[in-house]
Amino acid sequence: MRGERRVRASATIVAAAAILSACSRPPAAAPPPAERPGFVNRVWRVERSTAVSPGTLYVFLSDGTLVVASPNGKPSLGTWKREVGKLTMVEEGITYAVDILRLDAGRFAIRSHNPGEPVDIEMVPAPSPPVEAR
Repeated sequence: MRGERRVRASATIVAAAAILSACSRPPAAAPPPAERPGFVNRVWRVERSTAVSPGTLYVFLSDGTLVVASPNGKPSLGTWKREVGKLTMVEEGITYAVDILRLDAGRFAIRSHNPGEPVDIEMVPAPSPPVEAR
């Protein structure tokens, strides 16, 4: 009986490890800085939009992760990619083609072709919190 419990516990640990390792994926290689679009690895705050709440934060991480944090809800994770000049975003499992309308140091404007009407989002760099000197 004791040996059977040990075998069962070992089998459970091995199965859990196999499931966890199957769920994890190696991080995608980030493109070199010279090849990254100017909106990557920056926190953008929605200033105006036809559908997104002002103050919502967007972060396009270099590994293809999209982080969206609304002042009215929980943060969500999605993905993004830019290939041959085309931007694609995936939010809540839905893929959207996205046009970049403007991109410079002070403004990032996009049009997301969601089901129904396209959504225009105008963003500015989010202010950085002050760093306290020690």
